[in-house]
Amino acid sequence: MLNPSDFIKESIEGIKKTVGDGTAVIALSGGVDSSVASVLTKEALGENLIAVFVDHGLLREGEAEYVQKTFEPRLNFRYVDASEEFLAALDGVSDPEEKRKIIGEIFINVFERVAEEVDAEFLVQGTIAPDWIESEGDIKSHHNVALPHGLVLELIEPIRELYKDEVRIIGSELGLPNEMVLRQPYPGPGLAVRVVGKLTPEKIEICRKANAIVEEEVHKESLDETLWQYFAVLTDTKVTGVKGDIRDYGYLVVLRMVESMDAMTADVPELPWKMVKIISRRITAEIPEVTHVALSVSDKPPSTIEFA
Repeated sequence: MLNPSDFIKESIEGIKKTVGDGTAVIALSGGVDSSVASVLTKEALGENLIAVFVDHGLLREGEAEYVQKTFEPRLNFRYVDASEEFLAALDGVSDPEEKRKIIGEIFINVFERVAEEVDAEFLVQGTIAPDWIESEGDIKSHHNVALPHGLVLELIEPIRELYKDEVRIIGSELGLPNEMVLRQPYPGPGLAVRVVGKLTPEKIEICRKANAIVEEEVHKESLDETLWQYFAVLTDTKVTGVKGDIRDYGYLVVLRMVESMDAMTADVPELPWKMVKIISRRITAEIPEVTHVALSVSDKPPSTIEFA
């Protein structure tokens, strides 16, 4: 049984012992895991932890502003707008693994530049138990990580033995706001993996708007605390529709909403049909490029939570 205060105390002592007077960096995404890892490590290192938030241009609506507002007063916070660099490299890319590869490579390059600027010696990551379990490999809690241009950092993973529900408990104990602790997981590649097929600025914006509508209506129904994830996927399929008595031809958007404890498995619950219909009507009315909305009802397994 997790004792939050004991876990925090032991973690702080362990981080202090490992890092000493050194400097550590963490990639702060604004998700629950990296947020909790950041605040926990800050308790141990103070200003010697630099939290780096990289905006890759694939965030949800208002995401960058929210993360900056939440953490700039609390952490040694660095905001890096690298959206042009990411989007230029991703323009026209359709394969999901190629998207992940490009995003991963650019992210590491951007992050390494900041780490070199601050003379970092340690890298803190918000790895949690399902991350390494699903990767089918248990790595050591502390080992050296060599970044592409030669910078070598010692890895620290303060919450790697925890599951998501336990991470949320620690976040609450550390005083993180409730809306941050209960945030739904968000994939590192962001909207790039929620746009099926070729990635373009137009498609990213369509997906961003659709996601914002889903989140707004889920919050209205107070389902944000019970659903694990809830989002919209922009497919590369176009279907016929009718708008204003005129035949139209636009994109198909798929709604995905699941319940889960740790993302190892996930179920699609019975959803309020009125909410689903409102989301559908709003997406097709407010986003001219969309003519059709569908609902995903597949559990994990056999499906994954994300589409790509």
